Amino acid sequence: MYIKKYDFNYSRRKFVEKSLLGAASAGVLTSLWPMIARSDSAVTDISRAYPDELLSIEMHTKGKVKPGDLVTADNVEYVAHLLDPIALEQVKTMGRRIRIAESTRDLTKLYPHDYLEATVRNAGKARFDAAGNVRAPDGGPWLGGCPFPDPKTAEEAAADMVLAWGRNDWQMSATRDHDIDRNGDIAYQYDFVWTELQVTSRTDGQVFQGRDDLLRYNSVWFTRPDDVNGTSYLNTWYYDQRKFPDLLGYLPAFRRVRQFPTNQRFEPLVPGMVLFLSDAWAAGDPMLTWGNYRIVERKPMLGAQNPGNFMGGRDNWEKPVHGGPKGQTFHETVMELCPECIVLESEPVGFPRSPVGKRTVWIDVRNQLMVASVTTDRKGEVWKSFEPQYAQYSNEHETFTKGGKPAWSWTGVMIYDRLDGRMTRYYVGKEVQGGYKTAFETNDVNDVYNRYMTSQALQRLGG
Repeated sequence: MYIKKYDFNYSRRKFVEKSLLGAASAGVLTSLWPMIARSDSAVTDISRAYPDELLSIEMHTKGKVKPGDLVTADNVEYVAHLLDPIALEQVKTMGRRIRIAESTRDLTKLYPHDYLEATVRNAGKARFDAAGNVRAPDGGPWLGGCPFPDPKTAEEAAADMVLAWGRNDWQMSATRDHDIDRNGDIAYQYDFVWTELQVTSRTDGQVFQGRDDLLRYNSVWFTRPDDVNGTSYLNTWYYDQRKFPDLLGYLPAFRRVRQFPTNQRFEPLVPGMVLFLSDAWAAGDPMLTWGNYRIVERKPMLGAQNPGNFMGGRDNWEKPVHGGPKGQTFHETVMELCPECIVLESEPVGFPRSPVGKRTVWIDVRNQLMVASVTTDRKGEVWKSFEPQYAQYSNEHETFTKGGKPAWSWTGVMIYDRLDGRMTRYYVGKEVQGGYKTAFETNDVNDVYNRYMTSQALQRLGG
């Protein structure tokens, strides 16, 4: 008779033990990141860190769900413990379905190449200063990559999310948005461009223009339809996570750039959108304007971290849709079993008028990115979800590169307002109206800054 060294409940017991102890490394059979980050190691396969039942959805569900299956209302009970409460409700009652894929074991498929290299190169060098900001050993801004690839505390997990949203030093995402009302109709359609330029915490170890007081520039501008064409915003983030970003906006109706109250981060950018600035990547506000961070659990989770979420070969990388009253509420998403997720809770302590009471985030410890986020309102009722899809930009039809390697980024987002029944869903396309194209690298970072990241740029984009 074959006796297994690790029975089916071993990982569950281990996660409970780690949660009770607090400071615990990622991994079940061995610590994940020390294995990856050894100076003599070429290991990028996580298989030695987890038992099979955390890397195989078929084993985890005792054969009830396997790669290639669709999770629907008929079988969601077998993976209910692996979904956030809103996603579970969507599958049970709104006709949502989720395609299941094999778990990704190779870390190189879960990061941009240069970001993973910087993470390994700088592992163990990050620390917090007295104010709670992440610092390099010399007291300067962070050097690049994940500062805490193996987070032991809630604050370390939060810092990993906020310091580099998209994990690229610069990226331009040509984005097509659809906003679905509670009746399942498309109420609004927008084309917009989302750009991020890291000033510090860059993978090249440089500080852009010497501005070590800044973290990033983030600009957003709309190109469709005509009545919002030219509407644009510029977020200038300070490195000090106690300070709110500067928020400038250009509204075509007023034909001027104006400064917006930056602490009003719980309002839609344009009519019909469910997205707030605060929502972005569950880290849309400076880290220290939120507080009471706590890790409440470690567990496996289903997350859209799979290469199947890149729509290479389809026209403009458009994502198929389904479900809801009219069959157009949800993106088709490919999810995999993430073997270990940190469940992080926090509260908006810097916002006395915040409509949000609490945010719960599920963070995949393989790359320290959130796979789901759910907020409750001030009454404690489950309110909104923010669910991203990520992928390496490569499949059998097409490969989109950065520095000669397959690019990696988010490919789409769904944000659902459960109380209003409205969905905002958008995806990264090759190009949107206005001729703006998705890109992850540039030959002239100063040109990118001048074209998209200044008040003068907002006027030009709005003109």
